[in-house]
Amino acid sequence: MFLPHQSWPDLADYVADESLAVVPLGSTEQHGPHLPEGTDYLIAEALARAATDRTGYLCTPPIPVGVSSHHRQFHGTMWVDPPVFRDYVENLSRNLTYHGIDRIVYVNAHGGNVQHLREVGRRLHEDETAFAIEWMWDESIPGLIEDVFETPGPHGGPKETAMIMHIAEELVHDDRLEDARDGGAIFDYEAELVHGARIFYDAIENSPNGVFGDQTDATPEIGERLFEAATEQLVALLEWLDDQPFSDLVASPHVDPQPAESGRNSNR
Repeated sequence: MFLPHQSWPDLADYVADESLAVVPLGSTEQHGPHLPEGTDYLIAEALARAATDRTGYLCTPPIPVGVSSHHRQFHGTMWVDPPVFRDYVENLSRNLTYHGIDRIVYVNAHGGNVQHLREVGRRLHEDETAFAIEWMWDESIPGLIEDVFETPGPHGGPKETAMIMHIAEELVHDDRLEDARDGGAIFDYEAELVHGARIFYDAIENSPNGVFGDQTDATPEIGERLFEAATEQLVALLEWLDDQPFSDLVASPHVDPQPAESGRNSNR
């Protein structure tokens, strides 16, 4: 159920029976010479729409701009500062709770958003407003990604290339896949550490064209496999979350500061 396409009476019927919403989030940022700047939010929205179409849960419009200043050296990248992003997502989430939602899944496709979505979820959890969790598609199917790609790359690599080939193949510049590979970097986390410290802040500092991995390994067929597997994982997560009593999801009670003393008092 895509919220913008519904009338308010239909949404009233939904929250009378359900209390779960899905919020797709991504970014609008460079993804190399071969992929569109909207890669992340296009993937997030496609997965969220597919999973909610299959389950009937509510899907909001996507949030297309995230925390992406580390890609700012490349043309077209858009970003908001982390506090602005967190406040926006939190306000949107509290808006949903006003309408009867008490559990939210942030379907996220941008690594720069992860820690900030976790922080928003923590805030909502602490005051028992809602149970909100962040879900990243590639983290749900790591084994499959390792099986189909030798060098998947963390950004603009074959896994994202294959997904966009499946979702919106017309937006992929097939004639630039070799340029993406040869002008980027085969990412090795250990190679980027100096005495245990990560010394770079911006994408251009470790990849001249901003992307990593071997993009020539991507195909639409592999993209479809990744998409279907990730969608299945998301569907399972939504169904699991919907089954949980809200009382089991809220913050645990404060630890008794003097459990022994309380025990003695109860025996009097």
